[in-house]
Amino acid sequence: MSGVRVVLLGPPGSGKGTQAKLLQEKFTACQISTGDILRKAVNEQTPLGKQAADYIQRGELVPDNLIVKLVAERLKEPDCEKGFILDGFPRTISQARSLEEILTRMGLVLKCVLSMQVPRKSIVERLSGRRTCKGCGALYHLVFDPPKAAGICNRCGGELFQRDDDREETITNRLNVYDSQTAPLENFYRDRGLLKEIDGVGKVEEIGRRIIQAVGVVAA
Repeated sequence: MSGVRVVLLGPPGSGKGTQAKLLQEKFTACQISTGDILRKAVNEQTPLGKQAADYIQRGELVPDNLIVKLVAERLKEPDCEKGFILDGFPRTISQARSLEEILTRMGLVLKCVLSMQVPRKSIVERLSGRRTCKGCGALYHLVFDPPKAAGICNRCGGELFQRDDDREETITNRLNVYDSQTAPLENFYRDRGLLKEIDGVGKVEEIGRRIIQAVGVVAA
């Protein structure tokens, strides 16, 4: 396996999902989102998926050891041979150490870890301004992409609403969890000389160029 091998860090609303997809296209690498592989395993009723479903049905968090096994399986799939972008994993120091063990067994090392730097105020503005159509699910933003008529979907005329996840108090709680659990990963990877901080403010294309420049140096 060769090519780009990257971990993408960033709080909710930092745009890391969007940038992961752009990286995937640029470097022909697989994008690995723990949410995606978890849903896939559950839907396909794989042995690990069935275990995960038990926790989900009980309303419990899927434990680290199970998430780690799912990621390890995903990394062995053929489309990861040209490289991978890990989006949403690792989330904790424990998961980061497990990832190191997985890659060591595969004879691989990370090329770099990209950390999206976005001020908290900007994140709250991005997420709290989102609105979703009850009819067709179309997404809008009160500041960046407003509907033509307030509260009404351009496509189907449906009513727009604010999801619970996009309410300011919920966003603040999610950011606090990120700061306490995931932000310490920056120091973990900084100590290993892998961390690259990316200015996550600006247009999607501008941020993408910064990331591609940072990754291109280590992917060459």
